[in-house]
Amino acid sequence: MDIMKKIFLAILFCSGIGVSSANTLPVHQEINEEWAFERFGELADGSKITEPRNLMKKDLDDSSWRKLDVPHDWGIEGPFRYDISGDTGKLPFIGIGWYRKWIDIPVNDKNIKTYLLFEGVMSNAKIYVNGQLTGENAYGYSSFIVDISDKLDPSGKNLIAVRADNRPNSSRWYSGAGIYRNVILIQKNKQHFSNWGTWTTTQNIEESHAGLKLHIEIDNHARKNFDGKVEYSISKGEEIISSGKIENINIPVYTTEARITTNITISNPISWDVDRPELYTLKLKLLSTKDEVLDTETSKFGIRTIEYTKDGFFLNNKKTKFKGVCLHHDLGSLGAAFNREAAKRQLEIMKEMGCNAIRTSHNPPAPEVLELCDELGLLVMDEAFDTWRYNKVPNDYGRIFWKWYKTDIKNMVRRDRKHPSVVMWSSGNEISMRRMFGFSTGKSLRNEIRKFDTTRPVTFGANYTTETYLPRFEKVVDIIGYNYRNHLYNEILEKKPNTPIIGTETSSCISSRGEYFFPVSYEKDGGFFDNQVSSYDLYSPVWGCPPDKEFAAQDKYESVLGEFVWTGFDYLGEPIPYLPRRMKKPQFTSDEERQLANFNKNGFKPRSSYFGIVDLAGFKKDRFYIYQAKWRPELPMAHILPHWNWEGREGEITPVHVYTSGDSAELFLNGKSLGRKSKKQFEYRLVWKDVTYQPGELKVVAYKNGNFWAEEIVKTAGVTKKLLVETNKQKMLADNKDLVFIEVSALDKDGNFAPRANHRVYFTVSDNAQIISTDNGDASCFENFQKADRKMFNGKALAILKAKKGATGEIIVTITADGLEKSEIRININ
Repeated sequence: MDIMKKIFLAILFCSGIGVSSANTLPVHQEINEEWAFERFGELADGSKITEPRNLMKKDLDDSSWRKLDVPHDWGIEGPFRYDISGDTGKLPFIGIGWYRKWIDIPVNDKNIKTYLLFEGVMSNAKIYVNGQLTGENAYGYSSFIVDISDKLDPSGKNLIAVRADNRPNSSRWYSGAGIYRNVILIQKNKQHFSNWGTWTTTQNIEESHAGLKLHIEIDNHARKNFDGKVEYSISKGEEIISSGKIENINIPVYTTEARITTNITISNPISWDVDRPELYTLKLKLLSTKDEVLDTETSKFGIRTIEYTKDGFFLNNKKTKFKGVCLHHDLGSLGAAFNREAAKRQLEIMKEMGCNAIRTSHNPPAPEVLELCDELGLLVMDEAFDTWRYNKVPNDYGRIFWKWYKTDIKNMVRRDRKHPSVVMWSSGNEISMRRMFGFSTGKSLRNEIRKFDTTRPVTFGANYTTETYLPRFEKVVDIIGYNYRNHLYNEILEKKPNTPIIGTETSSCISSRGEYFFPVSYEKDGGFFDNQVSSYDLYSPVWGCPPDKEFAAQDKYESVLGEFVWTGFDYLGEPIPYLPRRMKKPQFTSDEERQLANFNKNGFKPRSSYFGIVDLAGFKKDRFYIYQAKWRPELPMAHILPHWNWEGREGEITPVHVYTSGDSAELFLNGKSLGRKSKKQFEYRLVWKDVTYQPGELKVVAYKNGNFWAEEIVKTAGVTKKLLVETNKQKMLADNKDLVFIEVSALDKDGNFAPRANHRVYFTVSDNAQIISTDNGDASCFENFQKADRKMFNGKALAILKAKKGATGEIIVTITADGLEKSEIRININ
């Protein structure tokens, strides 16, 4: 090979293009940049354009198409529309999207296999290579792999075209649209480790050693039998702690996913745990009998054991309660377009609260979410579907279930079984066994899961309690998951004394950050007004309850494995109670609001949920602190609600609630004690119902076992004068992925938080960066997320910053608001 050809191939490889050369295999390279995109069918403004024919052809001129990078969600770009259902976020995600990308893949070796891995395309994806239909996948949440080897052009210049088709009435929440996760080019020798074909299981853990089983699947696409061996090594950091070989492997011609196993002993193991998520590195080499390296693979794994009994869940033989939350897949103002930093921020906030588990509601997550859970120490209920054969909305997964469920189960379990964080599989959510084929379908799903993993139990979220009492229910699940059945835990335990049970969905408490309505209602269907929900954490739909009630049930019945709260974060869509089908007593402030709501057709104005413990922008609601008090009892903390800025309510009753990990607390208003209260059994908040509002200082001092534990002070803020600007980090990468989250809070001249400030905040950045979205956590705000300014909601606003690709130097962000002091922050580009 001459020097110019070597340089040419090196440039292609380094720029993200797979190169078919023995020196570069295997290739596993993202191809996310510089796609051409165009939209057809229903457009963002509701108009329609006919989809032309032959958009997959190589000779199509797409020079006028929009150029963008994936992951991409065309729906989040808006605009919000009143005529779209609040269920799906009032965002225009319906329609057809086409993506096209030219890539250079020199084909100079017939012994090479080339694949495309799509981590998620929403939805009904069709994949074309050089104009030919090469693969398809209907389920928008499923990762899938397409073999494109025999479609490649010998010239090396190849066109990848992807068609996504989002149909009306296809989701119960905001699904997003388009290629919203990574696209990865994979190239390997025809004899190689199977895609998603390597994982480890822990057989036992002792203080001095752990027994592991290494599972390896191998594909042989060659025209001859494979004879060879596998070399492996396991390391902790830089130290190799175990290595070996599996000799005399023989795989017949044209065999895929041929499994081999070997047992490994690790000395002095460090277990993977929620408090210490230690990970090891596994490196594999596939070698021929002549010691030619045919394939290599590197992955992370954890050493841990799990056991479920009628007495509880045991992680590494230690009883562990699930302190979990349900999470939808959207990332707030970023929509469904996946970003690792945004997901990491969500999970770190949940971890700070004391959460130790995530339910991926109601679909398989992006694979990076599981990587993050491995790293952070979060247990995962990995969920397949929201529905099975029967639809919840006309065009949801039920329409395609029988055709696709085996493929989608296989893809989910094979992809995710290597993660120590995944400790159970969920086959679905709120499925009725009463309907035809209910039990047989559930049994079939469990059997499909067990084809690919037998080390984790299967559950699903049941909301028809009497069905679970039937003896044959144990053939559908290994763990009975209940949605909103804490009032029946005792009865369930009596009828199913030997079967583990868990709260797969709990509470469904609803609130708006910083909103409080008076007089305070203590009925769960109260507290709704003006498109908001009072933040006294007392309100829920008819099926839900305040957090306290679930806490009491979990504490009374300790054998219940734990709970997954609905939900950790607010999410786009499902703005209950402001949906006509959910609301018995809709409240409007005016006839104009009633008219805008278009009640009979499309529901109320709000476009995102109120269920979150944290709002859509990532700001903590009051509810965060009752969970932190319960789930982190060792952390000294106290939290007061409501805020103490109530001009015009002087002398009126303003109840005060306190969340604390202490067992008692004393409340003071302007230095005067309002009494000391102690928590009783099954009591999780302290309440002073008859406090009369006076401006000034509200202070709580919490105690534990008679000793000082924590305190919090809330002061009446004066006129807003300045902004507090905080970021999650001071340095970032210019890699087109890294993000910085800029949180802005309103303060008075003395630095007191101004909880009712609603100034418009403007973000201006230097030329080497851009603001990609803003938010404020207000579920009724209809401003496009892509704006670089945002009106504060109850004293807070958020901006998300990205450095431009390849930028250098320092990013300067200027934050201004009318009448307030200007602020400036600087972010260094690494």
